[in-house]
Amino acid sequence: MAQAAVPRYVTDASGSFSDCPPGHRFNLYFEIWEERWTLGKKADALRKTLSCNSVAGLLEGLRKRQQALANALPENCLHVFDARATAPFATGLGLEHPVENGFAFLSPYGLPYLAGSGVKGVLRKAAEELRDDGDTDISQPVIDALFGKEDANSARRGALSCWDVFPRPPKDEMSIEIMTPHLGHYYQGGSSPHEAGKPNPIPFLAVPAGSAFRFVVTCEPALLGDAVDLNVWKDLLDRITRHAFDWLGFGAKTAVGYGAMEDDPRAREERDRIQREAQEKLQREQKEQERLRTLELMTPLERSIREFLDARTDKNQPEVSALMQGLKTSRWSGDEKREVARQVRAIMQAAKKWKEKSEKKNPDKDRDFQDSLQVRRWIDGN
Repeated sequence: MAQAAVPRYVTDASGSFSDCPPGHRFNLYFEIWEERWTLGKKADALRKTLSCNSVAGLLEGLRKRQQALANALPENCLHVFDARATAPFATGLGLEHPVENGFAFLSPYGLPYLAGSGVKGVLRKAAEELRDDGDTDISQPVIDALFGKEDANSARRGALSCWDVFPRPPKDEMSIEIMTPHLGHYYQGGSSPHEAGKPNPIPFLAVPAGSAFRFVVTCEPALLGDAVDLNVWKDLLDRITRHAFDWLGFGAKTAVGYGAMEDDPRAREERDRIQREAQEKLQREQKEQERLRTLELMTPLERSIREFLDARTDKNQPEVSALMQGLKTSRWSGDEKREVARQVRAIMQAAKKWKEKSEKKNPDKDRDFQDSLQVRRWIDGN
């Protein structure tokens, strides 16, 4: 039975490593070793590393924390775009591993990720291809301003910074891909190359097609210089990104179709909805804090009146109507009741609804006059 290369007491204490992140199961607790340290079946060992169920909450929390940090930046210095993989995604295949192909996991989380440096490299390559294709808006000075200058004598950093990307597999599970080199007789045996060599299936780990990717790019305006206007860098980046999605891809083995992406409008709409709800929640909290600060500066009676009005079921009910209803139901008494009645009179006078006498033939049908009589009685203590 294959086991991980760890001390026995670790295996005895854990029982199994199924609850570990996939990166830990792949790198630290990879169960492939047979007795006498011979390799077991690679595909069987890889299958034990695929599940991301135990870290789905961790992954979502990491993505939300990243989005919260992004939301704290000025809008003109931030560009976020969502994408979905149309092909499997692999990265870090050159890392040493018993299956001959490694995979890049972010420590200490053990989650698959695409390094921000890799994102920036692909975007720079896409910009250079657009320049070479004759796009007059993406010149070498623009590329240097956005991505930095690589000349050894005048190197400088660019205005753009690309954050790490954390893919979210559609079923919380990674996948196994197979490469089949068949030129071993040439590379290792010294024979002349030909297409009839014996294939050598090699399994390797990948993030499956359909996985969600969120790219976050920030801009430092001071580094744009005169080459790029702050109001157009996002438009330029959109064109560069579309070219990268359509023609380049991200990660390893892009020459054979891996790492291909497409824009994900549904994810963008969902992100916009979440941001909008968060902004509305913040506005409500700020409004509530302002209301509480205002209440602290009021007298006890003013505070009582304001809290009574804020508690109205029908927010469209006029304040005079609400206060009179409160007076009729003995919400206040004694001096407080008289003071509230005086405030009602002041509001009615400001609205030109206070009447000392009625001009109608039947004063009983004059609503404003009757309300004025009632308020006057309350002021008089009746």
